[in-house]
Amino acid sequence: MAEETAVKPAAPAADEHVEKITDEKAPEADTPPAEQVAVAVAAEEAAAEEEEVIPQSVSFKEESNVVGDLPDTQKKALHDLKLLIQDALNKHEFVTVPPPPPTPAEVEPKPAAPEESIADADAAKPSVEAERVMEEEEQVKKPEPLPQDTTDEDASKTVEATVTPSAPEEASIWGIPLLADDRSDVILLKFLRARDFKVKEAFNMIRNTVRWRKEFKIDQLLEEEDLGNNGLLDKVVFMKGFDKEGHPVCYNVYGEFQNKDLYNTTLSDQEKRLNFLRWRIQFLEKSIRKLDFSPGGVSTIVQVNDLKNSPGPTKKELRLATNQALQLLQDNYPEFVAKQVFINVPWWYLAFNRMISPFLTQRTKSKFVFAGPSRTADTLFKYIAPEQVPLQYGGMSGGDQESFTTADAVTEVLIKPTSKHTIEIPFSEAGSLIWELRVIGWEVSYGAEFVPTAEGSYTVIVQKTRKILPTDEPVISNTFRVGEPGKVILTVDNQTSKKKKLVYRSKTKPVAE
Repeated sequence: MAEETAVKPAAPAADEHVEKITDEKAPEADTPPAEQVAVAVAAEEAAAEEEEVIPQSVSFKEESNVVGDLPDTQKKALHDLKLLIQDALNKHEFVTVPPPPPTPAEVEPKPAAPEESIADADAAKPSVEAERVMEEEEQVKKPEPLPQDTTDEDASKTVEATVTPSAPEEASIWGIPLLADDRSDVILLKFLRARDFKVKEAFNMIRNTVRWRKEFKIDQLLEEEDLGNNGLLDKVVFMKGFDKEGHPVCYNVYGEFQNKDLYNTTLSDQEKRLNFLRWRIQFLEKSIRKLDFSPGGVSTIVQVNDLKNSPGPTKKELRLATNQALQLLQDNYPEFVAKQVFINVPWWYLAFNRMISPFLTQRTKSKFVFAGPSRTADTLFKYIAPEQVPLQYGGMSGGDQESFTTADAVTEVLIKPTSKHTIEIPFSEAGSLIWELRVIGWEVSYGAEFVPTAEGSYTVIVQKTRKILPTDEPVISNTFRVGEPGKVILTVDNQTSKKKKLVYRSKTKPVAE
């Protein structure tokens, strides 16, 4: 649904299984039938336990984009790459595409027409005697003298016009010239890292990317509208919030393709898949334009790939669109993914990942994080604050938007099995107290009461204790107006045998005058 891109994107970034924008090309996902059966049996046995422990690679850590921080070998590679680019710009190699080699039909001699006989061909040739006479006549002829009025100035003008070089061409990617300032260095470092600092390979990748962008008409694509089928694709791929390190977060929701109308409208034929691909590239391009390419800025994104109810690799049209998008993202959008988080991971994806894992580099695998359905919220909270995570994934973003924003921090609490947890929110003056909370997976009892500070005052039941089921509202919001000092006590009773994650936040508002 973008690099690592996938944007799968749609399948997202549109890539392999998911819109993965990775740095490595994933192999074909087709598995021989015998292997599929073996994998399915093994996976179903493992699925008997609610979730299999998913091994994780060593976490990826982004390198510095400050040239002064680079090792000497990488500094030299960057310098050499700039020289190659400048030479190519001088020769206009970024614009001029080499002609394809001639086909066999173009180089083969044209056969003689069948009706033309050998005698006719010989008759058409001049005789040897005639050729000799013509040569003698040419020797007798004297060359005409050159005009005497040709000036040196005219000759110099002719020579000057012949050797005057044209100005170097200009080439930009994502609105940034290739050789301009330190932002250009950040762009070039992406290509170098994607090719392990092999200068010639990085140069070829950059040149091919510039040419592809011209052929794909990226600049015009950014100006087009309604590529998303009038908003139908807004739920397939969307940007929402930032992670704890400031990276924008892109969500790719594959389960949306279970909608037959959406699937047919988007992927049912080649023309529709091409339009989907153009929309996905447009979405990625607009997201990239918002990044900060200064050396200390954030120039990568986090991809969250939701595989819940994903159609899986058996859907031919989705697989074709994903593979096509993945190829483009790998070739033209290097090092744009800081982390690939896969949530609600089904058994078949684990099997698929095991098959392709040997073909991926350690760098690529270090960006992957996997989480089954019961670990989705905890995994996301590890990298993204709960106030930035959408409601459907266990977060608080999108709840009481009138009272709270992503700037209002959320507190996380882990409630042990068969235990109660209380939250005390004190206040010392009259006003309104607003709070919201949720327990991931609920199956707990919740209640709230106000306890005044003054002796002899009565406790007020704000929320009568009730059992909350997983199918109930995702977030509970309450407001309580008080006229005296005291505290509101929130009680969450977890009588299950599992630990529960509680997230909440609150704020007070003074009484309006």
